[in-house]
Amino acid sequence: MFSLMSKRPWLIAVLIALLLVLWMFSGSVLQSRESVDVAPQAARKHLSQVAVTWLEATPVSSQQVLQGQLEAWRQVEMRAQVSGTVEQLDQEKGAEVSAGQLLLSLSAENRPAQLQREEAAVLQREAAVKAARQLRTSKLVSANDLLKVESELADARAKLGAARLALENTRIRAPFAGVLDERQVELGDYVQPGQALLTLVDITRLKVSAQIPQQQVAKLQLGQPVRVELLDGRQLQGRVHFIAAAAEPGSRSFRVEVSVDNPQRLRLAGASATLRIDTGETLGHPLSPALISLDSAGRMGVKWVDGQQRVVFTPVQLLSVNREEAWVSGLPAKVALITLGQGFVEAGEQVQVIDGGAR
Repeated sequence: MFSLMSKRPWLIAVLIALLLVLWMFSGSVLQSRESVDVAPQAARKHLSQVAVTWLEATPVSSQQVLQGQLEAWRQVEMRAQVSGTVEQLDQEKGAEVSAGQLLLSLSAENRPAQLQREEAAVLQREAAVKAARQLRTSKLVSANDLLKVESELADARAKLGAARLALENTRIRAPFAGVLDERQVELGDYVQPGQALLTLVDITRLKVSAQIPQQQVAKLQLGQPVRVELLDGRQLQGRVHFIAAAAEPGSRSFRVEVSVDNPQRLRLAGASATLRIDTGETLGHPLSPALISLDSAGRMGVKWVDGQQRVVFTPVQLLSVNREEAWVSGLPAKVALITLGQGFVEAGEQVQVIDGGAR
């Protein structure tokens, strides 16, 4: 063979070239295998890592929580119906008064005399009508003449009623039992019709007004019991008294009013309160309030991991909440809730679960 190569030196060059090609091919294969082996590891290395906790839904009382404001059951600003001078302050501010009780007196001016004149005019017209009717039976008075004197009597009676009302309006009386909360005039003030005089409030009952989102209003019914929590921790019991038939154009929410008995006349009107309304039973998950977030559309929800280890954002409804725990509905019955790292991942992103557990 060596003699053959010595006779044909070009064979040596061919063999060397062939060996070089085989060596290079084997190196490429090994490199490609190493790349295939390393690629998944590199991909896994760049996945965001999250910790999850497995939660299972349990039956829970569904509760609608609203923020509201306490108001007096009734409140009226009493205004002058006639002009006059404030002659007497019959009640002090803060006094509890009964229906019909005198609160303030205006000067009568010439109204008593006007009333006497109208009374005399009515008596005169009544006598004229009586005489005309007797003459009519004898056909000594025409039907038109009788109608004229009857019309004059009706006009006189209307003027008498107006005179009596004007005199009565100089005495300002309570339209209902309540507390004289404000007085806008003082003794000696001259007032004109329409001017504010007093403010009377009824706090034997209170109402709490709140706004409920349009998605939740269907769960409310008139008469539903409501727990009213005050800022100082006190609790009152009430019932749904009113649900608006139409939503407010701006907020698309419905006004709700809750009636609350207040036999002790606690001075709570104007205070803030939290309304808790039981709306039945539903499946819910307990979780930390810190795990609730908002998506780009402003919807409240939580993030969890599906079977392909991808992040899912699901809108939820808040059933109840306190400082330690929130109950939400809307999640799957069993869910791998992201408890660590949820602020650094987005919906649809594939992640690597580094921890797991059951609650």
